[in-house]
Amino acid sequence: MIDTVRRVGAVRLLRLALTTCWAAFSGCAPLNSHKTVPESAALVKREGPLRSPYSDASPFTPGVQQVQAVDAPKPLVMTGELTPEVVIEQVLARNPTVAQMAAAVQAAAARYPQVTALDDPSFSSWVAPASLGSNKVNDSARFEVSQKIPFPGKRALRGDAAQSQTTAARYDLEDTKLQLVESVRTAYADYYLAERALEVNTESSKLLAEFKRNAETRYQTGQVPQQDVLQADVEIGRQREARLGIERARAVAVARLNTLMNMAPETPLPAPAKELKSPARLPEVAVLREAAMARRPDLQAIKARLAADTASLALAHKEYYPDFETMAAYDSFWQSADDQQRLRPQVGVRLNLPLQLGRRQGAVSEAEAQLMQRRATLAQQQNQIAFDIQQAYAQVRESEQARKLYAETILPAARENVKSAQSAYVTGKVPFLNLIEAQRSLIELRDRAYLAGADYERRLAALERIIAGPVPAVGPPQEKPKTPPKSLGAGSDDPDGAAKEK
Repeated sequence: MIDTVRRVGAVRLLRLALTTCWAAFSGCAPLNSHKTVPESAALVKREGPLRSPYSDASPFTPGVQQVQAVDAPKPLVMTGELTPEVVIEQVLARNPTVAQMAAAVQAAAARYPQVTALDDPSFSSWVAPASLGSNKVNDSARFEVSQKIPFPGKRALRGDAAQSQTTAARYDLEDTKLQLVESVRTAYADYYLAERALEVNTESSKLLAEFKRNAETRYQTGQVPQQDVLQADVEIGRQREARLGIERARAVAVARLNTLMNMAPETPLPAPAKELKSPARLPEVAVLREAAMARRPDLQAIKARLAADTASLALAHKEYYPDFETMAAYDSFWQSADDQQRLRPQVGVRLNLPLQLGRRQGAVSEAEAQLMQRRATLAQQQNQIAFDIQQAYAQVRESEQARKLYAETILPAARENVKSAQSAYVTGKVPFLNLIEAQRSLIELRDRAYLAGADYERRLAALERIIAGPVPAVGPPQEKPKTPPKSLGAGSDDPDGAAKEK
């Protein structure tokens, strides 16, 4: 009976000890990471929320941890013609790379509550077996609850580093979107070029068939040899051969667009636009460079990781300070049998002694080297961006001028050359070979004109990816005010001036 009472009393005392210790440590509860999130280190430049220039996704604020999942794929709307904007919208909604990077952001965000939370409290108990049933001392038992607490500031630095890594992952997601947009516009340019090449091939085949009929008519009347008819057949065969390669290029472009939209490669697509957009005036290189330095997600990601490295260095310095472990206990050891107070409360603090200086010095040196490496990476990336802008700018200007040259000078002259050669052949003034050469030249120049337009789109897409968004709009050049000519006076060669003097 006495043993039963003792066991019941011990259980009650244990419950009382646990309740008391938990109340004592309630002020050391883990940080509620869902409500309080520290700001990232000051090295991350805050210029407002980040928004992808090619999507309607909600803006990203680095201080917010929760990351929304990628939207469900939207159905592809079949319209009269396929535009790059439609494809871009579908790619950003369907492409698995976006979902992969979004999951990486969520994984990075999940690190914050892990690194800022306290360790679980510990409970321990033990008894002295020899005291059980002794008539000299009470049953000896001890119940203890302890909680490890890092040195002040360590959890905040760990949270800053984790939050900066989350920010960097989010910028990586935006950089991936920029690369996908460039891939879409490049594939669309290939699709457009293949469609226009098929159009040129069809028109050229019809014109060559007309040339062949003219040659057959003149051959039947004995005005030209049979070689003219055979030469027309050769040219028609060459156009059919060229069409095979064009159809292959078109199939590859369609497969590329479908793959980007996460659809079967053989899915039929609407035809691309008949004409590309007119080239817009480019601003100065300095304007583009300034825009790139402010908007590039990869630069912002490096800066965020630089902030994380700064927090890691500060944390390495904090490791020279001890961590604490507070405890509260009830103890009944070494109490005589007539002692009425069975359990006596105890409180205490444990701390580690940071005497292993070599390990801590190594951690500081590693963090400093990592910080220096990140700064060098940032400077190198900025230099590379400046070079890429200069190169892409020159390429876009070249394609723009070539496109204008073909449209205004080369193609009109080539068409007139074919018309003149055809009229001269019908009247017998030039041989059939001259007509064929003129037609070959026109076909080649039309293909090169469309290629110049496609190259312009590809290079403009690369430039906009480099500056992380559309090229800033530039107004038309301002005309200088006209000033009246100065009077040249008597004896001048200016007839108007001379007339006025007279």
